[in-house]
Amino acid sequence: MVNVTPDSFSDGGEWFEPSAAVAHGLELLGEGADILDVGGESTRPGSVRVPQDQELARVLPVIERLAAHGAVVSVDTTRAAVAERAVAAGARIVNDVSGGLADPEMGRAVAETGAAYVAMHWRGHADVMDDLEVYDDVVADVRDELAARMAALHDDGVRPDQLILDPGLGFAKAGVLNWPLLAHLDALHQLGRPVLVGASRKRFLGHLLADQAGRPAPPRARDDATAAISALSAAAGAWCVRVHTVRASVDAVKVAAAWTAADGDARVGSPGTSSRSAPEALTSTVALTTESWTAGGQDMPTWQDSGAGNDDGGGPR
Repeated sequence: MVNVTPDSFSDGGEWFEPSAAVAHGLELLGEGADILDVGGESTRPGSVRVPQDQELARVLPVIERLAAHGAVVSVDTTRAAVAERAVAAGARIVNDVSGGLADPEMGRAVAETGAAYVAMHWRGHADVMDDLEVYDDVVADVRDELAARMAALHDDGVRPDQLILDPGLGFAKAGVLNWPLLAHLDALHQLGRPVLVGASRKRFLGHLLADQAGRPAPPRARDDATAAISALSAAAGAWCVRVHTVRASVDAVKVAAAWTAADGDARVGSPGTSSRSAPEALTSTVALTTESWTAGGQDMPTWQDSGAGNDDGGGPR
């Protein structure tokens, strides 16, 4: 995505200035991104939170200008006040890595704005999340904790059709625990909502691709592996993949769509159906750009990630 933080592990804050961020976002749209995720606060392990007014100053100008160009914009925030201001500025999606746990007002804000809402599995902020990697069964635990978040959000007035679920790869899951979640996306599909996968450049890929001395592959050397996960996630029924580099994942999803269509199993793009099961807030607004995705109802947007985190981290930014 369009990263508006100065400390991104993936681009070193290259898009920190609003004009550069907007230009980069438009370039990504041209490469096939369907959603641009704008975030102003890093969630990499050990990162320190920024003040709310600073987060607003970073994201609002970029959201306004990208929305004015017709982009479908997501705001990557855990703060209800930022979510409300961002939606007012043109964002159509709230991407909350805390699933509403970081701010008790988030559910109310999402319900009142009517925006689509990505609820990610989360157990704590970046400075403590690696201490919370304790699971009996990571797949069952993540599924059940997301189900509990869905119930709590419903109590706050959030409609089921607003919700998208994210297993939170890398968040309180530093290593091999990410692989069972990817291999069992069907467990999240049991919850009946679209699933978003954000594996791009994360540290578990760096460890997978480590050199002979055991040094993790640097972030930009993880893009090929990311594209492989995009293809496998699409074939497994993910509604969306969140990535740093767009074109390779666009091609990967095309391959997955062709593969599953040839097999007679039309799973790409949603949990067993098409993107018609995606939140209503998106089905009327997301302009899919890849013909092979839309053919036969195989709709799957590519989400361009905000990409800040560090080389060892699992944060989406």
